[in-house]
Amino acid sequence: MRKVRLLVLNGPNLGFIGVRQPEIYGHRTIEDLPEMVREILGESAQRLELQFHQANSEGHCIDRMEQAWKDGLDGIVLNAGAYTHTSLALADCLAWIGIPCVEVHISNIFARTDEPLRHKSMIGRNCIGCIAGFGLTSYALAIIALWRHITENPNFI
Repeated sequence: MRKVRLLVLNGPNLGFIGVRQPEIYGHRTIEDLPEMVREILGESAQRLELQFHQANSEGHCIDRMEQAWKDGLDGIVLNAGAYTHTSLALADCLAWIGIPCVEVHISNIFARTDEPLRHKSMIGRNCIGCIAGFGLTSYALAIIALWRHITENPNFI
């Protein structure tokens, strides 16, 4: 059986996960993610290819999602950062490329009562699900959810 190829895409201000505001976002870095996934998936992780990208601009995020479509990737784990709440352009891109996507947030955006704008997601309607509030584990859970969504599809070879 072929590998499941996923893009882990981080938007603005997410290039320093584990360093930036660790009291909110934790101390683990994106480099810890492959090992976390291997711990959960076990031997099946050998059939998983993760590609990582981080961009601080909306256009670069769109360019990378379009490249994922061109490359025939199987899924996207997307933490769009603040663009989650404001970007129709990212939402439109997700809608047309049709790649299964899981929206991810390190913090629980719904618990951030001092910033109600963070309770709204522009991209969520074009995602198969959303995982928030578990630190870096949110990414691992999103990868597992996509893995199951893709491999349990009868058309996946």
